[in-house]
Amino acid sequence: MGSSEGPDRGVTKAERTRAAILESALSLFRERGFEATTMRDVAQRAGVSASNAYYYFASKDNLVQGFYAESHADHLAQCEEALARTTDLEERLLAVFTTKLETSEPYHRFAGQLFKVAADPRSPLHPFSEESRPVREECIELMERVIDGAKLKVPRDLRAELPYLLWMHLMGIVLFWIHDESPGRRRSHRLAERTASIVARLVSLASNPLLRPLRRTVLDLLADLRADVTADEPKEA
Repeated sequence: MGSSEGPDRGVTKAERTRAAILESALSLFRERGFEATTMRDVAQRAGVSASNAYYYFASKDNLVQGFYAESHADHLAQCEEALARTTDLEERLLAVFTTKLETSEPYHRFAGQLFKVAADPRSPLHPFSEESRPVREECIELMERVIDGAKLKVPRDLRAELPYLLWMHLMGIVLFWIHDESPGRRRSHRLAERTASIVARLVSLASNPLLRPLRRTVLDLLADLRADVTADEPKEA
């Protein structure tokens, strides 16, 4: 620990301060809940001034967005080895699904508290919000890598939408996990395992010419739903 090659080597003071503020916020969110925690509480716990806390994070919402980003980075790092060792789509999907559950587990109680806020479609913490776009797009890019590295032919029209569909599916698993009180969240892991198999089989069947009309219907429905979301977005003055 006393070596010059320690974990803080190369980390700037600003980065350490930012990390301390974020970790303090997550600790307080878990202890007191999101709504009961103030930015002043976070600053005090982190040992910095309130103005310094606001310098790094403009609001509590920004703190949660920081958590989203760090959680995704942790998930991505944990996926790397598994994705490098297999080209089987089912195994690649299962690796992404299970590592998401594993890296999220320490924050299970906090996730339940956060869900009450993030479930509001007007909240900037909603997974479909503009503020959540960076992490959302990075997660969709991860799903693109899952598909690209799989030894499986995917029809071009499905390939264009599949990463988004897989991200939506992962969000469904996370939602189930938030409400899962089974020991070790085993029901969530079983859901991840079984749906990875189902999704991989459906994708493998998608090239069947007999299923083309059904595939087209599903993709048209998805296009309509995404168009409705875009239409509902507030227009700039």
